[in-house]
Amino acid sequence: MSRLKIRHETHYAFEAVTAFGPWRLMMRPNDTHALRVVEASLELSPPGETRWALDVYGNSVCHYQPDRVASELRVVNHLVVDRFPTPLPLNDPQSLTPIAYAEKDRVVLEPFMNATFEADEHALPEWIGAHAPFIGEPALVYLRRLTNSIAQEFDYAERETGGARSPEETVERRGGACRDLAVLMIETVRRFGYAARFASGYIYSPGGRARGGGATHAWCDVFLPELGWIEFDPTNAIAESRDLIRVAATRTPEEAAPMTGSTLSPVRAQLDVSVDVSLVQEP
Repeated sequence: MSRLKIRHETHYAFEAVTAFGPWRLMMRPNDTHALRVVEASLELSPPGETRWALDVYGNSVCHYQPDRVASELRVVNHLVVDRFPTPLPLNDPQSLTPIAYAEKDRVVLEPFMNATFEADEHALPEWIGAHAPFIGEPALVYLRRLTNSIAQEFDYAERETGGARSPEETVERRGGACRDLAVLMIETVRRFGYAARFASGYIYSPGGRARGGGATHAWCDVFLPELGWIEFDPTNAIAESRDLIRVAATRTPEEAAPMTGSTLSPVRAQLDVSVDVSLVQEP
């Protein structure tokens, strides 16, 4: 078990005083066998009414309505979590390519098996075809191979604003942010019959070695029979690492945004985001 302390600050500086519409914050993990929330709190400026709810995927969401006008909006998320290792099995003979899900599982998994981006150009189909699984290849072997291939073939470039790029654009650019690389893996495995979802949260980066440290992080979850949802991080070529702290898991990257909302007047803003993940207790 590792105990980790997280401080995630999001600061919008507006060019003028403005009133605010509702905001949606997705910053608190759920308690699972792999992660336990020890402490959780939010600093909100300006202050306002909050209401907690579970979204359609079971993610914890805070609905926040600032109660006064201001020229800035500041949210600081404080977390202390215990992360328990869940190592991958050495082999899984039940999960071979092509993957086969039980009918009762397919009913739930179907939305996560459908591609959300078109592959009209040549670059993406060619790349996916070159990274196809072999017939009879164990799923874990293929997924680790694909995770490593993306990490090795694509450059990492942090990008604070903007949504996830299409996998076509990521392949053409030969690089992207963690969310772009996660989407590339998700869309690739979906085309081979796997159920995959977009996972977001934080990563502990001891010594600054992990790509994506100092910011929010994203990776890919793949569902395997009997094993359930398994974490694969193509940015860092890791799987089921205790350094990954999942906050949300959704079908599309847009649904996992840590913070979204509106102002009641059209004002431009400067956005600054900082994330610090530190080790409180050694494993």
